[in-house]
Amino acid sequence: MRPPIFLHLCVVILLGWAIGPGSAMVSAPDAAALKSRLTPVGAERAGNADGAIPAWTGGVTSAPGYVPGAPRPDLFAADKVLFSITARNYRDYADRLPEGAKALFAKQADYRMDIYPSHRSAAAPDWVYENIFRNATRAHAAPEGIAYGVEGAVGGIPFPIPQNGFEALWNHLLAFWGPARELTVSTYIVPAGGAMEKASTYKETADFPYYFQGATPDSFGPYYFKTLHVAAAPASRAGEAYLNWQPINIRRNPFAAWRLVPGEHRVRKAPGISYDVPDADAAGFVSLDEYYIFFGGMDRYTFKLLGKKEMYVPYNNNRLSTRPVNEILGRDHANPDDVRYELHRVWVVDGTLAPGAHHVAAHRRLYLDEDSWMAVYSDSWDEAGQLWKFGQASMYLMPDVPAMIVGSQFVYDLQLGGYAFTFAFNGEASAYKVTAPHPATLFTPDSLSARSVR
Repeated sequence: MRPPIFLHLCVVILLGWAIGPGSAMVSAPDAAALKSRLTPVGAERAGNADGAIPAWTGGVTSAPGYVPGAPRPDLFAADKVLFSITARNYRDYADRLPEGAKALFAKQADYRMDIYPSHRSAAAPDWVYENIFRNATRAHAAPEGIAYGVEGAVGGIPFPIPQNGFEALWNHLLAFWGPARELTVSTYIVPAGGAMEKASTYKETADFPYYFQGATPDSFGPYYFKTLHVAAAPASRAGEAYLNWQPINIRRNPFAAWRLVPGEHRVRKAPGISYDVPDADAAGFVSLDEYYIFFGGMDRYTFKLLGKKEMYVPYNNNRLSTRPVNEILGRDHANPDDVRYELHRVWVVDGTLAPGAHHVAAHRRLYLDEDSWMAVYSDSWDEAGQLWKFGQASMYLMPDVPAMIVGSQFVYDLQLGGYAFTFAFNGEASAYKVTAPHPATLFTPDSLSARSVR
C-alpha cells in the first residue's frame, strides 16, 4: 500500500459560506510567486519528488500541421502504458483515486485505468497570464459574498493563490478556453442493462465576454458566459433552441435562460444551467449544474478547500475525441482502451449543503487540475450519505489556442447503474472551433424568437 500523499500545501481556515469583499486579495510580494515558484496560473512550477510529475516548462503552445476546424491531433500517441490499475490492484493506488473510480473498480471486474507518462501540456496565451497576475492583487468577493459573485477580475482566473473553496471553484468557472467557440456536440445514454442511445445532438455557439480582448473588470458586463444551443437530433426536436446567460453575481443578476420549441412558435423562460434541475437531454443521469463537471451557482453549498493531492486523472485525451462512439461506450463503462490517465496534482474542494439549502446531491467533492483549473472529477453523495454519482472529464488539449479544456464527459450512476456520455464531439462535422466573439444580438430572446419563423 502506498503511503498517504495528501499534500496540505496551504493553511486552510474553514471559512463560512459568505466571505467578505476584501478577504481574497493577496499581497504584491505573494503574487510575485506567480513569476518564480508558481506558474502563471498558480500551479507548482516544480515536479514532484519522484519525478513522475514533471516540472512545468510552458506547456504545449503549437501543433505543427494542424488545420483549424479539424480534430486536434494526439501529440503523445507514441507513449506506452506504464502500468494499469484494475479491480485486482486498485486498493494499492486508492490514495490517488477519487471515490467514484474506486466504486467502479469494486462493481466492475473489467474496469481499468491505463496510466501513461505525465505531460504538463496545459498553457494559455501571454495576455491571459498578464491578466491573472493583475487579478491576484485586485480580485475579491462581491459585497454579497464570494458564494454569489466576484469583482475586480477579468481575462484570467481570478484567484491564482486561492484561500478557500469558493475561490478555487470561481477559477474553474472562469478557466480559459478562448473568447468564443462553435461546435456540434451530442449526448449519449447507456442505461443499466440497456443499449447505447443518442439522446441529443445540438450546435453550440458560445461567447465568453469575460475573455474578450480589451475587456476590463467593469466593462465585460453582468454575464460572463452566453451560449446558444440549436438542436439537430432527434428529428422530433430539430430546430429547438436554448439560450443561456451565466451571471458574475447571482444576487444582482439572475441565471437567465429561454427555450424555443418550434411547434409552439414562441419563446419561453427556461431553467438556467445551474443547480439540480435534470438535464432534459440526459434522461435523468445529469443535473444542469453537472455541465463541465460543475457549473452555475455555488450558494447552496459550503465549499472547503482541502488542499492538493497527486491523482491519476484523464489527461491529454485527444485520441478519445476521434474514436467511434459505439466503440467507446461499453455496457457498464467507457472502453478502457480509449481513455488515457496521467499522474497530476489537483486541488480538492469539498462541498456540503449550506444551512437551509437543498440539492439532490447533499455532498459533493470536486478535483481541479492545478495547471488549467478545470475540474477533472466529481464525487456526489445523496441525502442519505450514500455515494451516488461519479463525473469524469476527459481533458482535451488545444495547443493552437492554447488551452486545456474539459472535453467529453462521463457521468455514472453508481446506485442504479448506467451512465451518460455528454459534451461529446466525436464524429461530428464541426469540431471544437475557437472563434472571435459573435454579434451580441445573437444571444437575445428576440434572436431566438426570430428562429421560429424561419
